[in-house]
Amino acid sequence: MNLSVNQTLHGFTVLAREELPEIDGTAFVLVHKKSGARLLYLANDDSNKAFSIAFKTPPADDTGVFHILEHSVLCGSDKFPVKEPFVDLLKSSMQTFLNAMTFPDKTMYPVASTNEQDLLNLMDVYLDAVLHPAIYRKRAIFEQEGWHYELAGDVESDLGDSIAGDVVARTEAEDATAELVLNGVVYNEMKGALSDPNSVLYDELQAALFPDTAYRFESGGTPRAIPDLTYEQFLDEHRRHYRLSNSYLTLYGDLDLNRMLAFLDREYLSPVADEEAARDRERSEAGELPLVPHALEAQAPVVAEHVKRTMDTAPENACAGLGYVIGDAAERTRVTAVDILLDALMGSNEAPVKRALLDAGLADDVLAFLADGMLQPFIVVQLRGAKPEAAKRFRAIFEDAVRAVVEQGVDRTLVEASLSRAEFVMREHDFGMADGVALSMTALSGWLYDDALATTYLRYEDDFALMRRELGTGYFERILVDVFLESDHWALAEIVPADGDEEAFEIERLRTAEAAMDPADFARIADEEAALRRMQTEPDAPAALATLPRLSVGDIGDAPDEPAYGTVDGTPVPCIRHHVPSRGIAYTYRYFDLNRAQFEELPYVAVLALVLGKLGTARHTAAEIDTLVNGKLGNLSFFADLYEGDGEARDLAPKFVVGASALSENVEAACELPLEIMLETDFSDAGKIKDVLQQRRIGMEQSFAAAGHAAAMARVASYYLPAGVIREQLGGIDFYRFLKDLLAHYDERADEVAEHLTALARRLFVDEGCTVSFAGSDEDFERFWSAGAGTGRPGSPELPLSVPEPVIRNEAFVVPSDVCYAAQGFDRRAIGAPYTGAWQVAARALSYDYLWNEVRVKGGAYGAGFGAARTGNMRFYSYRDPHLDETLARFAESAAWLASFEPRTEEMEGYVVATVAGFDAPLKARALVRRQDGDWFAGRTPETRHATRSEMLSATPEEVRSLAKPLALAIERNAVCAFGGQDIIEESGAGFDVITLLAE
Repeated sequence: MNLSVNQTLHGFTVLAREELPEIDGTAFVLVHKKSGARLLYLANDDSNKAFSIAFKTPPADDTGVFHILEHSVLCGSDKFPVKEPFVDLLKSSMQTFLNAMTFPDKTMYPVASTNEQDLLNLMDVYLDAVLHPAIYRKRAIFEQEGWHYELAGDVESDLGDSIAGDVVARTEAEDATAELVLNGVVYNEMKGALSDPNSVLYDELQAALFPDTAYRFESGGTPRAIPDLTYEQFLDEHRRHYRLSNSYLTLYGDLDLNRMLAFLDREYLSPVADEEAARDRERSEAGELPLVPHALEAQAPVVAEHVKRTMDTAPENACAGLGYVIGDAAERTRVTAVDILLDALMGSNEAPVKRALLDAGLADDVLAFLADGMLQPFIVVQLRGAKPEAAKRFRAIFEDAVRAVVEQGVDRTLVEASLSRAEFVMREHDFGMADGVALSMTALSGWLYDDALATTYLRYEDDFALMRRELGTGYFERILVDVFLESDHWALAEIVPADGDEEAFEIERLRTAEAAMDPADFARIADEEAALRRMQTEPDAPAALATLPRLSVGDIGDAPDEPAYGTVDGTPVPCIRHHVPSRGIAYTYRYFDLNRAQFEELPYVAVLALVLGKLGTARHTAAEIDTLVNGKLGNLSFFADLYEGDGEARDLAPKFVVGASALSENVEAACELPLEIMLETDFSDAGKIKDVLQQRRIGMEQSFAAAGHAAAMARVASYYLPAGVIREQLGGIDFYRFLKDLLAHYDERADEVAEHLTALARRLFVDEGCTVSFAGSDEDFERFWSAGAGTGRPGSPELPLSVPEPVIRNEAFVVPSDVCYAAQGFDRRAIGAPYTGAWQVAARALSYDYLWNEVRVKGGAYGAGFGAARTGNMRFYSYRDPHLDETLARFAESAAWLASFEPRTEEMEGYVVATVAGFDAPLKARALVRRQDGDWFAGRTPETRHATRSEMLSATPEEVRSLAKPLALAIERNAVCAFGGQDIIEESGAGFDVITLLAE
């Protein structure tokens, strides 16, 4: 639609129109006159369309009210009176993105779909959710998603089917000695999130930098403060902030704007504007003050020289951070320039300021990042694995390093390289989510604070051009002086591991509450808990379910076209040629057979992947390599990967992968630089290798506590899959143990490490058995091979990896966390169950029906799911879970649930639609190339994918039910792994072999 400024359409007036080459399209800024709602339409030809509604929500305390609201409004609404419309959409729509997010000053509800009718359906449900939520009618939603008391001792029964009877029996006994416990999805989520010292450090820094504004609060909520939130306060914050005049709407992609605006005006904006006006009149007539959102004000400059916070965490997790406020959101060019400088000076181990901090021995790792999307963006420079007393020396060493850069002049080549990398990222448009969702978030980095900045953060080409012109003029030096060396707005915070009091605080709170209660109070809590369980267990009425918009299988359409790929003739080594649209970027991958390594060497293979590109070569220093890579390549990666066939468990293709991508003009560099690094790296620099290994160790340790489900799922696969055994050596617990031992004896083993790495590189990087993968233009393809893509090295004969037989274990790893993560699985092939696309439909039903209700809704875990891969691996998982044995019991009962699977016709059709839509979801060029390569090495063809898709489309309830038997057999094998806090694991009756993972 060709809109012009000042044009009015369906109650919207166009305020501005702007061509945006950065999105290959045009931006339109509109306002809905009657309601005051703002709207940004980003028009281009992207078929992956998106919508978002966001509200400015600055918190006034640490109760996490906006986080709880984010969860709660998606639990039913006036128009869609079902318990979990959000989950129903996950089960039945063609969404390519469906979520909601709480930020420090805003709450967003974005959706995306390749189907326009589906997008309209998603908009309908989300808009009614945020504007007409069921929270005003159902207090239990607040209790479920936020917090509530429970009576200890009946958690197992509370999660089961016979809840009401247990609670009533307890009530009748008027057990005045019952103990209280706290539960709630957000409460448990934040217990997990704030078990991560990095999250706590960030909160401390932000609070120190902005002590007089909304940013001093944790918008997600803290476990200490969440139980202070009352239901009445919760509703009041919704009334204040979820108003259309406080809203920001975004539409994106190739869609019918006339249809969308008409829908918005007719169904929501005009009617809700009338409702809001009526409520405002009622308040005025009653003599009540008008409801206005909390103010979001700028912080006057402050200095916090040393904020210290003790925390119950492992000694290895000691950390410290420096924060420097850059300016305000309107200064986009300044913010961008600081971000570029940060990459140039801190973006790698060889960047000058990071190298100075590492050489000072302050910590195992140092990193820096930009905290933007705020009224006053700031920089964080962080020490991870901080040494004792390091915080006291931190600022002086950091600022001395910055001062040295200023005095010598910023290295032009470093800034040019960082600019080149940033330009590559923006051209690639690979945001890790639907473009429209990412761009709606980006727009709010300015728009939320000033209506005139709606498109400011979407534009970057002028900034990059300006910065290139300013090289060598002193521009960047002046910014460094202003932001860091002469700052009047900075803070230093430190997290000190110590015996914490969070658990003691919770226990004291509960015991104090118990002391103030009489038997009638305990009976009331039991009754409230029973009411909550009834709400959670009672099925939605058919009439309520019928209100939800649904697509039919007929709406799916044909499978998307698969870009052609296959081997080509005439190249020195075999080549898989991809014909993927790549926006002027060349993607290259070299796959070297790992069968030339022995099983015992696999940890060294992982070390080789970690250090390549971070050391010097025969021709360049490590710093020069770093600058060349940043300046010439968009991406350079080294990693080991394993491709599993669909047949036997040992049908494996282990590879060492060298990936590089570059803009077309640098395609020769994508050939030559990886070759130099592979063939000429000097592994004698023990100090630099140790830096990399320490950084990997601390990263693994923190991921065990913050995302333990990933580690648990990887570990559990090693109990029954040879592929899992290999992956453990390359990056799991087995590799972590190897890494810890290596670092503990590094000085005496440094020469041995260099010898191992040198020998491995010589043995692996040979032409024999190598396959190259390439995506890009025909011209780039020719230039790549002309640059000499082969290694020129002959190879020795391959010897298949001798992989030990997997052994079923039952392990629990103690990590510093207030929650746990559980995984259970087995190999479908080992119990004789063939693969069919119906497994994916069953996985969606188990994840978004059974496990969502039993583990998340009733149990209070933040997440749970089930997956079934065509390569045999079937796994359950739970995430940020307050319960362990109860969750394992739910896993055990899943087969019985599947055996009784009797969905309504439209419900089954929804499962099929959502499953196929997920299978068809569009991929960016890089991800598509990697998926096609994986299929190639695993022996799968495009016809295999078509067959799987057809099986999904034709799946029936009977076929899904038939999968219950192999699922039950898999569960009986009892291959279980858990990560979690010591108390949760020690209290388990699951018979775990308990390992304290981070013990020295």
